[in-house]
Amino acid sequence: MPKTRKEWIITVCALIAVVGLGFAVYAIWFNNKATPPAKTVNHVTTPKPVEAPKKLYSGLMGLEITDSSINDRPITAIMIENSPDARPQSGIDQASIVFEAVAEGGITRFLTLFQENEPTYVGPVRSVRPYYVQWLLGFDAAVAHVGGSGDALRLVKETGAKDLDQFANPAPYHRISSRYAPHNMYTGIPALRDLEAKKGYGKPTYTSLVRKEVGAVSPSPNATSIDLTLSGPLYNAHFDYDASMNAYKRSEGGKPHMVVAEDGKQTQLAPKVVVALVMPKGNDGIYSTYQTIGDGPATIFQGGMAVGATWHKSGNKAQFSFTDSQGKEVKLDPGQTWFTAVGSTGSVTYK
Repeated sequence: MPKTRKEWIITVCALIAVVGLGFAVYAIWFNNKATPPAKTVNHVTTPKPVEAPKKLYSGLMGLEITDSSINDRPITAIMIENSPDARPQSGIDQASIVFEAVAEGGITRFLTLFQENEPTYVGPVRSVRPYYVQWLLGFDAAVAHVGGSGDALRLVKETGAKDLDQFANPAPYHRISSRYAPHNMYTGIPALRDLEAKKGYGKPTYTSLVRKEVGAVSPSPNATSIDLTLSGPLYNAHFDYDASMNAYKRSEGGKPHMVVAEDGKQTQLAPKVVVALVMPKGNDGIYSTYQTIGDGPATIFQGGMAVGATWHKSGNKAQFSFTDSQGKEVKLDPGQTWFTAVGSTGSVTYK
């Protein structure tokens, strides 16, 4: 035992140090025992499924596109002449839709509709008739023409059709020197687009034709040779189905129907779909007339097959639709579509 005051102080300090050290050792031991080591957890993140990009299709021709602004362009209709002096024409091969009918004196004429393609050289441009106006109204199209019959010009005004008449708007039109008037008036889509912009003709408002996503070639075609009687040998239309192209090569006047580019290169017309529209036909003086509003027989040629159908168009601005014998909607293949108006079912033959 300590005897002096100094020894007592030293002893007490030593005891305090020992007790403190013991508490420290105990605290370390307790904490290590109370808190188990942290476990490593591997978090597995399930990736969200990537949605496939939504496919876009052109409203007029039904083809897949990557630029949605194509459908915002105006639809431009151009009247194209088809007398022998007008052949070969230019630009028809790039039209999305073509309507064919007799204008006067047995001479046929074409209404060509453009949106996806924008050729700079199209013609010869001629005058318009009422039934062409009724057809283009279903597409809310602006119409390029050089005058027209009195009934047609009145219908343009009465219906508020988007008018690009050359007589009132000469800037987008020009006459070429290699042909004589009236078979030498030409235009181009870019030039007409400028005029449309000035007139405020923008994105069209219309119902698209009902299309399939993809056209199919039939393994057992039933219509590879088609004849459509319009008036006579110079104007009756013939189509030969080419399975390798899944298209119908067009002829008239006993010859392939060719179009010529501005550089002189010629190409045979070959639409993907041909539709024969049977419409009551008559005459008003020198001009032909067609009953284009209502219903009537139609034969649709696509993929090597002929399908009997009924066409429907309820008004000037209504769109065509087609139903089969069971009343089921008939869809058209995507691609250039050629409509020909004939006066009777007997005017349509094929094999």
